[in-house]
Amino acid sequence: MIKTTKPRATVICQQQDKVLLVRKADAKWTLPGGKIESHERPAEAALRELCEETGLDSTALEFLALHEFDRRPHHVFRATVPEYLAPQPQNEIADCRWFSAVDLDKAIKKSARKLLELYFAGSHGKPA
Repeated sequence: MIKTTKPRATVICQQQDKVLLVRKADAKWTLPGGKIESHERPAEAALRELCEETGLDSTALEFLALHEFDRRPHHVFRATVPEYLAPQPQNEIADCRWFSAVDLDKAIKKSARKLLELYFAGSHGKPA
């Protein structure tokens, strides 16, 4: 029996020139997101995961692209978060933090790093 991988919804949250990363305990940093349930559209899953992981409730999602990493499709969205809203780790998430392009280091999951490289490409350190 071949195991199928569920597509994922990933959110690049922007606040000024920073992006939001989350991590589970003793894990690498990654972008908020997760599996798309069978009854959900990708944008619905992105909003649900963002709220479940950070407590942020955004209705303004912009679809950026569909990427595939390790044979798993990632529906990538962008959300702009006002400065007065602060993410709080929820559920399985142990920490969430804003990072500038120069703050990004090797403690980031490979798929998140690839997306951020695309996202920051050609923008001189500022999100596109």
